[in-house]
Parts: sequence; C-alpha cells; structure tokens
Amino acid sequence: MVELRDSLDHPDTEEPVRDSGTARWLPLRFLTSELGLIFHRRRNIAGLGVLAAVPVILAIAVKTSGGGGGGPDFVSSIVGNGLFVAFAALTLQLPLFLPLAVATIAGDAVAGEANIGTLRYLLTVPAGRTRLLAVKYAAIVIFGFAAIALIALVGSVLGLALFGGGDMILFSGTTVGFAEALGRLLLTCGYLGCGLAALGALGLFVSTLTEQPIGATVAVVLVNLMMLICESVDQLSWLHPWLLTTWWTAFGDLLRDPIATADLQRGLLTFGAYALVFWLLAWARFTTKDITS
Repeated sequence: MVELRDSLDHPDTEEPVRDSGTARWLPLRFLTSELGLIFHRRRNIAGLGVLAAVPVILAIAVKTSGGGGGGPDFVSSIVGNGLFVAFAALTLQLPLFLPLAVATIAGDAVAGEANIGTLRYLLTVPAGRTRLLAVKYAAIVIFGFAAIALIALVGSVLGLALFGGGDMILFSGTTVGFAEALGRLLLTCGYLGCGLAALGALGLFVSTLTEQPIGATVAVVLVNLMMLICESVDQLSWLHPWLLTTWWTAFGDLLRDPIATADLQRGLLTFGAYALVFWLLAWARFTTKDITS
C-alpha cells in the first residue's frame, strides 16, 4: 500500500516517502491504493454483483408478469417509465443489502489491517494516524456512492430497455420531462450516498474497537437492524427522528412537485451529525490506540 508497499516490492528503494513532494501527494496515493484493494477483492466484486442483480430480477419480474398493479409506489410505476426500476431497486435494498455492503467495507477498514498484521507497518509511512483514518473513511464513502450508482445505472438501462422512458408522472400527479426525471434520480443517489456515508462512519468507529473485521461488520448490521426495529415501534416515536433509517426513505419527496424539502433537510442534517460524531469517535479511539499488529 502506497510507498510502504512499494518499498516492500522494491527493497533497494531508499525511503522515497521522506521527500516533501511525495509526502504532499501521499494521501491521494493512499486513497488510490485503498480503492484498488476494495474494488479488486473478489468478495467485494461478488457483493456488487448481488446489488446489480436486484434491479435485473425486479425488471424481469415486472415485465414477465405483465406489469400488474399493486405493491409499493415505485414498483407499480415501473410500467409507466423505466427509470422507476432504479428507484424501486434502491428502495428494496435500503433495509439490508446496501447497509451490509457498506458495513463490510467499513468493518474491514481498520480491523482488517490489524487482523492481518499490516496496520502498524502502514503507520510507519509518514502520513499520520489522522490522515490514514481520513483516507479509510473517504474510501468507504466512495464505495457507498459507487454501489448506489451501480444499482441506479443497471436499473435505468434495463428499465428503459424494457419499459421505455419519456415523461415521468410524479407522485403528486404532475408530469416532468425525461431530463428532469433523470436529474431527480441523480439527486436521489446523492441523498442516499450521504446516508450510507453516515453509516460508514459508524462502521469505521466500530472497526477501531476490534481486530476482527467480521465482528465489526456484524455489529454494524445489527445496529442498522436495531434502528429499523425501533422505527417500527410506535411507542418509541420520540426516538425516530434520531435514527438514520427514519430519513433514508425521505428521498421519495424528490418525486413530488414541488419537491418537499423539510424531511430531506432534516435527513441530511442527521446524516451529517452521525458522520461527524462517529468519525470523531473513531479518530479519538484510533489516535490513542496502542497498535500491536
């Protein structure tokens, strides 16, 4: 990974990381290396394949069933515009698949390095613990956005091929052109990406608490499921505004005319608060942690 791993591959190199110009670009090289590791691991590729398969299954199921009505608004609207395949696929994967994908990457961020014994060697590179943690988090965020973009892309392409595009009828009953509908899909991807970034910060914090990446992943998934359970209990309504999962489905307001911004703004504030608090907790833990592996 970055200069350290380069030097391991080329033992005759004389400490190139100590050059000030190289040090300036070190975070970028860290990030590039981290993204390379994430997107080249077979288990992550397989996970992305599962995410991409959901819109395919959904589109084929609706097409072969003759587009029968019923079901969630997004699903029942697919026959009217193929872009709704992307919206429906994102909605279906929000409770488990997308959180699981992000939890896997976040849980492995620090705990994975500690588990295989490379963490303390990475820290010998003059980047510092703060920069290392920032790069790890940036990679988690990028992966989350990439996963959402993949689902949206596959769903849009297949949906348009099977059901066509054109104007889109919004939930408020008004009609918008294809370009605006596509823009609203992009806004949806951005909004959900921010939500997964918040969950990724939680996962990063958990990853600093253990040397077992599987344990960290399971813990994050369980926390996500716990929030979903709490959201379904009416007696805990006072807690609902503080849960991440409460605001994930607020992206449906992007399909109204005019766009209802109240829940979207509250959701973004909640996502930002989670991301800030848990990243700072991860930083506090990581910068004071005794690295032994």
